[in-house]
Amino acid sequence: MKIHKENMEETRIYDVNDEKLHIYSKLSEVELRRHYEPEPGIFICESPKVIRRALEAGYEPISVLTSITEPDCDAAFVFENTKGVPCYFGDEKVLKNLTGYNLTGGLLCAMRRKELTDVKTLLKGRTKVAVLEDVENPTNMGAIFRSAAAMGVETVVLTSDCVDPLYRRSARVSMGNVFLIPWTRINCKTGYTSLLKELGFAVVSMALSDASVSISDKRIKEEDKIAVILGNEGNGLKEETIKDSDYVSKIPMKEGVDSLNVAAASAVAFWEIFGKK
Repeated sequence: MKIHKENMEETRIYDVNDEKLHIYSKLSEVELRRHYEPEPGIFICESPKVIRRALEAGYEPISVLTSITEPDCDAAFVFENTKGVPCYFGDEKVLKNLTGYNLTGGLLCAMRRKELTDVKTLLKGRTKVAVLEDVENPTNMGAIFRSAAAMGVETVVLTSDCVDPLYRRSARVSMGNVFLIPWTRINCKTGYTSLLKELGFAVVSMALSDASVSISDKRIKEEDKIAVILGNEGNGLKEETIKDSDYVSKIPMKEGVDSLNVAAASAVAFWEIFGKK
């Protein structure tokens, strides 16, 4: 077979039980995240475009797993910028047997995580911030990041119980936007609104209550620095968060419909509050 990546060492996969491939086949997302504890661990990135964005954002590749024989421009970029790391090649059937799923775009890359930036440091100079409280679904997390990037959100803050944005599905659904928007975690479940206020943000909680105002309320529009908070898929925001907010806001909807999926709601809210001109 003709080698499809010049100047790159490639290893053909014959044994799917090879120990070197365990990070792709044996380790859970949580085990990958804890791989180098107490240092940041590993994540698996999927599809040429997403991996390219991770590389462009400075994430360090560990190894590559691929079935690609004729790379497009994104895959070619990945191969060019992962020279010197192990590259494992197998046909689609072999890779599905190894990983348990079809590879999107025929490409996976194991990468090192980065240390997260302190919240105060990350929010310095920012005016458009999204805060996610206990968002649990990886698909929702990825979709929120994609909407945030499109609507001009400058950074995202996650509470401690949020799903990891670097989980394979989250990053793929985001189309790599988890690597374009700076994000960090705040190590608490409640009470973080006081920190946001201390940093000069008007806190806008997305929730239904008797005090809710429309997301198009002109008072929100007039604020210089805004932090929009979105909550858990099932339970929404905690009462303490709602109580401590400057505004409780809602998306006007048809009678009989009380809510949107959090990812859909994020797109509407970000558009109205941050992106609408």
